[in-house]
Amino acid sequence: MAGRAVPAPGALLCALLCATAAAAGGGPGDNPAPGAFGHVYRGAVNISSERVYAFAYRSEPGQVDAVRVYVNSSSENLQYPVLFVVRQQKGVLSWQVPLIFRGLYQRTYNYQEVSRTLCPSEPTPETRPSEQIIFVDVASMAPFNIAYELLVTRLENFQLETNKAFNFTASPSQPQYFLYKFPQDIDSVIINVVSDAAYPCSVVSVQDIVCPVYDLDHNVEFNGVYQSMTKQAAITVQRKDFPGEQFFVVFVIKPEDYACGGSVPSSIHGNVNRTWNLQRTKNLQVTIVPSIKKSVYVQAMFFSFLSFLSFYLGSVIVAFVHYIRVQRKASAGRLSPEHGSGMMTSSHPISASTPEGSSYGAIDESSSSGVRQLSSPERRAPAGSDTDSSVEEESDFDTMPEIESDKNIIRTKVFLYLSDLSRKDRRIVSKKYKIYFWNIITIAVFYALPVIQLVITYQTVVNVTGNQDICYYNFLCAHPLGVLSAFNNILSNVGHMMLGFLFLLIVLRRDILHRRAMEMKDIYTLDYGIPKHFGLFYAMGIALMMEGVLSACYHVCPNYSNFQFDTSFMYMIAGLCMLKLYQTRHPDINASAYSAYASFAVVISLAVLGVVFGKNDMWFWVIFSLIHILGSLALSTQIYYMGRFKIDMGIFRRAVMVLYTDCIQQCSRPMYMDRMVLLIVGNLVNWSFAIFGLVYRPRDFASYILGIFICNLLLYLAFYIIMKLRSSERLLPIPMFCIVATAVVWAAALYFFFQTLSSWEETPAESREKNRPCILLGFFDDHDVWHFLSAAALFFSFLVLLTLDDDLDTVRRDKIPVF
Repeated sequence: MAGRAVPAPGALLCALLCATAAAAGGGPGDNPAPGAFGHVYRGAVNISSERVYAFAYRSEPGQVDAVRVYVNSSSENLQYPVLFVVRQQKGVLSWQVPLIFRGLYQRTYNYQEVSRTLCPSEPTPETRPSEQIIFVDVASMAPFNIAYELLVTRLENFQLETNKAFNFTASPSQPQYFLYKFPQDIDSVIINVVSDAAYPCSVVSVQDIVCPVYDLDHNVEFNGVYQSMTKQAAITVQRKDFPGEQFFVVFVIKPEDYACGGSVPSSIHGNVNRTWNLQRTKNLQVTIVPSIKKSVYVQAMFFSFLSFLSFYLGSVIVAFVHYIRVQRKASAGRLSPEHGSGMMTSSHPISASTPEGSSYGAIDESSSSGVRQLSSPERRAPAGSDTDSSVEEESDFDTMPEIESDKNIIRTKVFLYLSDLSRKDRRIVSKKYKIYFWNIITIAVFYALPVIQLVITYQTVVNVTGNQDICYYNFLCAHPLGVLSAFNNILSNVGHMMLGFLFLLIVLRRDILHRRAMEMKDIYTLDYGIPKHFGLFYAMGIALMMEGVLSACYHVCPNYSNFQFDTSFMYMIAGLCMLKLYQTRHPDINASAYSAYASFAVVISLAVLGVVFGKNDMWFWVIFSLIHILGSLALSTQIYYMGRFKIDMGIFRRAVMVLYTDCIQQCSRPMYMDRMVLLIVGNLVNWSFAIFGLVYRPRDFASYILGIFICNLLLYLAFYIIMKLRSSERLLPIPMFCIVATAVVWAAALYFFFQTLSSWEETPAESREKNRPCILLGFFDDHDVWHFLSAAALFFSFLVLLTLDDDLDTVRRDKIPVF
């Protein structure tokens, strides 16, 4: 009827309770007592007496109602706990008091105070209010009375709002969770959780709207996405992952702190039950803020590619300017080379390269009838030099004809010039250096494919299990795309690949120009300047591209186990740069590609062993330090004697003889003073690294080895530039610009590198304390800027090596000193 009154909620409740009591048939525990929200109920239960309370409330249309139940019992008797069972319309929730939590090594913790949030009622599509009822059963199997307290309340602030901070308190026995609904205009949000105290350790979980909610320490990992937390946590949530466009944010306090890096208190060892009530309470603040929109992804990708395409544009401009200058010189008539006519060559490289007063090892024209006059080696075309003979390309034997000169005499001269160390046939030497290029491609393919497969597995495990403690992201600036959790950290590595490819194009252009000049029998190409061998430059370009690929793979899921992916090609880049710098003035005596890559393989093997054994094993550091020091001494000996000091079983006897003769019997001045100074400084640096590692045993062993490589490279580069300037050689504008750009960009890059945003040397929760928001375009963080700048710095560093000796292109090789 239109004028009929709607029954009051109390009348409905009474009718429902009476019907229940009539159906049950009696008994002290069978008749539910009407309960009131906010009222504390005290009582006692035993094996023959239990209590049932009924709480009724009205649910408004479209409203989500949440109820929280607080219980307490003073009894610590684990044999007869008090059992609480809460029955709702669509679910049952039960627990016991004392509530038992298990920790490490089966330690147990008992809590007498427990409060749980019941699974909220779903909003009904009805247009009028609906009546809801909750039954709370209190029982125990104890033969004696056990007292309890019960309090049931309705939560007023159960639903979180966007951009509004909410403060609350939680403990192991009193977890909390709240509801969040996506607004219509937001597709992705970041859940920021902060706390002033690092401990107790806590867990933040995001779960779908499903009952029951997993809000205890032993089951919080069963559903959804979760992170451990000390002072800070952040989880990015996308609307597409939740069909209902809403989710629960669950907060659980762990009974122990070892998962977050804390120690287990010494007073709770063993299986003895302990009571910890208010001692593990944690104050938390949660704020849900909108994440970036799709347009920011597009802007970031455009920025990344356009930034490095500008390097391509700059290279085209420089190449065009260089072409114009060359054409002008060609039209004006080429200038005569320094130190003599351009058509003159040294027919006796050894004699011509030996200054007056330093004729040791010089070979006179009439000293032997078997010695024939030699023109420049590049101008000869020995039989078979055009073939791809495996013997010529892969043999480690020296191809210098012994009948023409004694290389032992040449290489031990006090004053060496480039003509002394560039006597081998150019084509054979070039083929030898091209092996570096082909070998590194093979290595890259075989190394990268398993790495890619492994990191895909890592990412799949993270997505399936929801365990965000596996990967060490900067969660405050981790923007997902597809299955990738931190697309920005991957995108920022595009610079290595683009600039590595650009460097290959620059080297290819130089290589083509050099080949054309060789075909034209250009005198400057044949007998002047540094001999041009581009194999190592090609290998450096491939290494730079692969560094980008493997760094991107590492950042798919950065952690302690796969950090060597990010550093492996950094070792190779540093090693190849040192080899190239040495090869510049020693083209005939550089290491073969097989020896070099075998050395890199040993280094990477040591890096893997360091990851596994380098944490606390003293024996590993002792062995590594010995290998480091002995390797430094052996390499120093080879460099000092220009490769003429044999490394075999008799090396120790010969070393003792040299030390006795030169240092004890007569303390004479070193024959090669410049080399001696470099090697002394280099050995001091390397021994310092070895002692540092032995004393401090850094956990980041891969970065420790990389630091050794970089310091040695910088030391050698500084020595090279100083000796170049000492020899009255010039730095042209382009290499000078590259040196300045390298220094400036490296300084800026290292600044961002040391802005630590995460650290797998610590626990995931401790690492998240270092997380920071994005600083560039709202998309890239400090480490992404490091990727951008380090790619540019490596590119400029390569250009320094490529252009450093361009001033010698018009200087005869018998006038270019070796150092």
